[in-house]
Amino acid sequence: MGTKGGILAFLIIAGIGIVISYFLIKPDDVLPIYQPSDLKPVLVDADQRGKEDHRVSDFKLINQLGDTVTREDIGQKIVIADFFFARCQTICPVMNENMARLQDYFKGSDDIILLSHSVTPDYDTPEVLYEYGERYGADPSMWWLMTGEKTHIYELARRSYFAVLDEGDGGMQDFVHTENVVLVDREGRLRGFYDGTNLEEMNQLIADVGRLREERVGEE
Repeated sequence: MGTKGGILAFLIIAGIGIVISYFLIKPDDVLPIYQPSDLKPVLVDADQRGKEDHRVSDFKLINQLGDTVTREDIGQKIVIADFFFARCQTICPVMNENMARLQDYFKGSDDIILLSHSVTPDYDTPEVLYEYGERYGADPSMWWLMTGEKTHIYELARRSYFAVLDEGDGGMQDFVHTENVVLVDREGRLRGFYDGTNLEEMNQLIADVGRLREERVGEE
């Protein structure tokens, strides 16, 4: 099955999953807001385990167009975030196929943004990321592939998104490799963790985005 056929199959399966989820989820069943104390201790640095009202921190990175981007540029969008590197031949291609399918599913939505952080930023220049994104049809208006200072990206992975099990300092010998995809609400709060290589979990992510949107409707 070609890429287009795979995307169509994904969208059909995702649509069925969302319909089923609609009937299974109670109207008042909202997504949890994850605090460091709710997560496995191995994911959280000791000095953060008692922290309350956790939010993803500000960042300053460069996307595949060479533009400097910050959290302020995201505004009040729902964020779907992951970590990858362009030379990865194992989990990253599967994850990025699924990110491409998410992009296609939410195409035309102005309240969703996908953030893919390179864990080998010295190699993954904006030019490399642009070419890499072209393989997956990444639309820079909706899906940013980002590079920048390695220590900054690794701190985001470990202390903002809690996406990585292993410890490290972001130094030369440090390396992050994770299949985790993280869902972040409009307020920068952690709302879900998913295996980016697992189709069922990606369908669950889509359903959970719908739940976040319902929260917004309820607040208006």
